[in-house]
Amino acid sequence: MKKLKLSHGIVILMLCIGFQGYSQFNGWKEKVLQAGAALGAKKMGLDQVLKKPESITTSFEDVDQTGSKLPDLLVVKNVQPLYLLPKAAEGGFVLCDGFYEMSAKSYCLKAGTFAPSQGDGYMYAPTLGPKQEIVTTILKNAEKHPEIKQQNIQELLWAIIAKSRFADFSGQLKLTAIALLSTAELTHLEGGMLGVLPASLMNQAKSKLPEAVQNVFEAENNIRQMVANGNYTYAEMEKYAIIAGMAPVRTDIPSGIWTLHPDGYYIRYYPSGYAITKVQIYVPKTLLATGKRIVYDATNDIACPANVGSQRLAQTNEPLNPNYAIKLKSSCK
Repeated sequence: MKKLKLSHGIVILMLCIGFQGYSQFNGWKEKVLQAGAALGAKKMGLDQVLKKPESITTSFEDVDQTGSKLPDLLVVKNVQPLYLLPKAAEGGFVLCDGFYEMSAKSYCLKAGTFAPSQGDGYMYAPTLGPKQEIVTTILKNAEKHPEIKQQNIQELLWAIIAKSRFADFSGQLKLTAIALLSTAELTHLEGGMLGVLPASLMNQAKSKLPEAVQNVFEAENNIRQMVANGNYTYAEMEKYAIIAGMAPVRTDIPSGIWTLHPDGYYIRYYPSGYAITKVQIYVPKTLLATGKRIVYDATNDIACPANVGSQRLAQTNEPLNPNYAIKLKSSCK
């Protein structure tokens, strides 16, 4: 009788499946996962680890400051709720002239950074990077799934930003991903991901990174570890994603600065933590004089901090506590 030869990967998979059903073997499961990570890391090599691009690459360098205005250079008056504007079939709101604002759900897209603080300047930048389509799709589809909690969506985004493998997803995280992404998108989610890196490789990698990047690199690996283990709370994941304390404020980019959007209107952001952002928009009358149709769709927008140590905030079209009893005063056609 021939002896069967099992690869390391198959042995590890079998052990994981066997141990999952028995709570007394939780410690073994973690050791098996770490062993599997070590095997994968050896194959990858340090250079490959360091060359892996961020899932979302948007930074303040992607902000076009041309035409931006300091907070007091636009006199804000007759502000109306943004969510009362006509909804666009493709998502977002059809803009009319005037001033509009909306407090909406927002999401952190940068682990290992400081939460927004008073005085931070945020400007518009597009969502860029290998997982741009995935992130935008999640934010668009979240509108159709009000039953999914904002925290569950934030966990999914942190897992993606941290380059967690979909194969490591379990429990509510996996259910959220399946609800918001198609099979093809879930397959794409595997591409370019890292999985958990063992401590030895982490230490080597960190020694080659600038100090400012080390916190992010370590936070992402800690999140990947949590996802792979499958046993964590939101607060535990948040602890790695959000650094305690405050980032230093850049005085040259003040809070409330207006960005001239590529579509011709002005936009600014006032975050309240990372989960809520008040957006204000000014649409000049001349912009629509030719009958041009302009849509504000926040799902591909990032409120980008001038301070690189603070969080990028993904924007949404989901207003918080809207009052639909109010009537729009503008004549929108």
